[in-house]
Amino acid sequence: MPNPWKEISLDDYEKHMSLESVRQLQTLDSIMKEQFAAYPVETAAVLGVAGGNGLEHVGTDKYRRVYGIDINANYLRAVAQRYTELSGALECLQIDLINEAEKLPKAQLLIANLLIEYIGYGAFQRAVLQTTPEYVSCVIQINTDEEQWVSESPYLRAFDRLDEVHHQMEEAALTATMNEIGFSLILQESCPLPNGKALVRLDYKKNEVQL
Repeated sequence: MPNPWKEISLDDYEKHMSLESVRQLQTLDSIMKEQFAAYPVETAAVLGVAGGNGLEHVGTDKYRRVYGIDINANYLRAVAQRYTELSGALECLQIDLINEAEKLPKAQLLIANLLIEYIGYGAFQRAVLQTTPEYVSCVIQINTDEEQWVSESPYLRAFDRLDEVHHQMEEAALTATMNEIGFSLILQESCPLPNGKALVRLDYKKNEVQL
């Protein structure tokens, strides 16, 4: 069976995420503005870029190269069409992060928003080690309802197969995962959502090598 993310239409995904009862697209957009501005870097990789939400905050005066990475080729085509002003800086790459981490490019900043849930901690560790970033900025969803982790919406059926690949996230477990590969937590922020869930941003910095 193909990865379920290859079968979810971008239209269904974005309409669901932007509903007033969900508001994840809008919340992520404001978080990504901060992520792109936060650190002294000039290259970034966005894992699970989807339709490119948040890329409007990429300043080409700061960023020499930004990689948009996703498993869904249709999403990447939409990104390329939507962000023509980033041509020359933006490069879209179709990569299966679970099976093809070795294809990932190097980048100083790694952004992974609502992505680790669908590949697991081990695959995320491999992605980080391949990318060799100085900073990693993640957003995970914390759920109050263990049974219904996808919010109710008219588009709910589009996400039926995501249970096959979904992993429940915990802040402490992610931080322990990052500690194992030499990264320390430097920022933790929570953004409440209208449906009782929350988006938690966790930023990590690569530890200095002790001589």
